[in-house]
Amino acid sequence: MMADSPTNSQHGAGALAEAYQAKAEHYFAGARRDYIGELPRDANAHILEIGCGNGDTGALAISEGKCACYCGVELCRPAADLARGKISQVIAGDVESIELPWPGQFFDVLILSEVLEHLVNPWAALQKIRPLMKPGALVLASTPNVSHYEIVLMLLRGNWRFADQGVLDRTHLRWFTPQTLRQLFESCGYRVHQLRPVSPLGVKAKILSFVLGKRREYLFWRQIDLRARCQ
Repeated sequence: MMADSPTNSQHGAGALAEAYQAKAEHYFAGARRDYIGELPRDANAHILEIGCGNGDTGALAISEGKCACYCGVELCRPAADLARGKISQVIAGDVESIELPWPGQFFDVLILSEVLEHLVNPWAALQKIRPLMKPGALVLASTPNVSHYEIVLMLLRGNWRFADQGVLDRTHLRWFTPQTLRQLFESCGYRVHQLRPVSPLGVKAKILSFVLGKRREYLFWRQIDLRARCQ
């Protein structure tokens, strides 16, 4: 397949930005309390969030004393404008194409909450970001799980239906299973130390997982939660 020319790439990014702006405001809202709750109180820490939305997660981190500086990159400009009033610094634009202004080994934590699935080339993006992270920096990332049983059943029926949200959100460009998400990070110089579902399994899912010998537990994960360290 022929690579996109710069003009086509820019047009694609612009079309995506327009698609995000058409989404309801709540799409960009909501703090990842689970992420911020894991972080120690550190008045000197620097945190970078790719796809920071309206800044709710960063605002929570700052209010709870988890960092001295919280920076974000956000493609949707209206959301970025809201985030500017809540966190330390916001860069509006496509992380894959813009120049990132921070010096090397500046950040202690990287947050990628439901963003990798929106990138054209998440491999290149992770490699681009890694030099900004301190050695051993913590990475908190999540993405929808395309190997969830509902998607598997849909494929068995010969269907692939896009939706306004969820795993098959129309703005998603990439899909991952737990195994391929691990491979993505490890191929880009990150050391993955934990994979789990974002939300705990319900009773029914636990029973089915037990029946399957726990070898197919990932079939019941709606979203994949990853923890890694920068090498």
